[in-house]
Order: sequence, then structure tokens, then C-alpha cells
Amino acid sequence: MIIKNAEFYKSIKNKKDYFNEELPEIAVVGKSNVGKSSLINMLTRNSKLARVSKQPGKTRLINYFLINKSFYLVDLPGYGFARVSKAEKDSWDEMMTGYFESVKNLKLVIILMDIRHKPTADDVNMLRYVEYYAMPYMICATKADKIAKSKRPTELKRLRRDCPTSFSYKSVAISNDGTGKEQLLEIMEEYLEENPE
Repeated sequence: MIIKNAEFYKSIKNKKDYFNEELPEIAVVGKSNVGKSSLINMLTRNSKLARVSKQPGKTRLINYFLINKSFYLVDLPGYGFARVSKAEKDSWDEMMTGYFESVKNLKLVIILMDIRHKPTADDVNMLRYVEYYAMPYMICATKADKIAKSKRPTELKRLRRDCPTSFSYKSVAISNDGTGKEQLLEIMEEYLEENPE
């Protein structure tokens, strides 16, 4: 896949605001500050498309980006640690649940995890959630540029071993320097082209 056009389309917060009935969607999820916005910017070659911050918890809405006029890349609020109130975190959980209950054309959930660390309890819960609801998913191991290139395959395998999953899935090590970009785009294209059941 080659991304030729990418634009911010819409933000939603409540289940009642869900709007898409036609185009396929790929959702991006992960703990706060794992690199969701950076991933979107890297894939689209637009460093200003999704807001990036060093402070966890900046994505507080569900943000839709229209890609190639043909599908939505959906940036969901980060889970786990963030310097916000419990009420705000509960609101994020409600948003994510509302999204997954409403989405009609979800083709893939990209779960981001830091390649340098073991999956957190929140990561494990997200894996169990998507598996329970039989959502197609893959794991993107972010921040691969923070470790030696020679260690990336080993750390990716270790991350897979540490994930208590029941289903087979694809995984790729990725970073802002472009590592893994082409592989990820190929996987996304593969899921987008699959016929609905």
C-alpha cells in the first residue's frame, strides 16, 4: 500500500456520535505514550497530522483519519498510566467500549506495545478483549530504534512469548525512522482487501 492522501476527518466521544456505515476501519490502540500518534504520522508521512506529546494521555477523543479516501485509521485514547483523574480514565474506557460496540466495518486492530518492555496488565486485558470478541488484530512493537538493530528480532519474539494469546497473529517491529513501515502497510492492505464474512 502507498498512502497518497491522509487527512484528519472527525473526532467523536460518545457512542451516539458514531457515523461510519460504509468505509473500512483500522483501529490503533495501546497504552498512553506508546506511540500511536507517532505511528500515524510516520505511516502518512505527515508529522503534524496526529498530535504528538511527551505527556501521556493527550489523545482524549476517538480521532478519525481518512486515508486515500478509502478507509479510516482510527486513533483511540491510550489506556494505562496517564496524569488524569479516574473519572477521565473511566470516560476513555467508556469511549473505547462504545467504539468497539458501534463499529461496523472494523478490519484490523493494531495493538501497540513498547518493544523494550513486557506487556502490561492493560496490554494483556486489551488482547483478551479483542480475542473474546473475535476481532482481527496484530501487534506493533514500537520504539524499535531505541534498541540495537541486531536485537530487534529477538525482542520481538520475546514480546510474542510474553503475550498470553490464543490466536495466531502478525507482528512487526516499528519505529519513527521508518523501520517496519513497508511491512505494516502490506499487512494493513491485506486486511483491507479481505472480503467480509
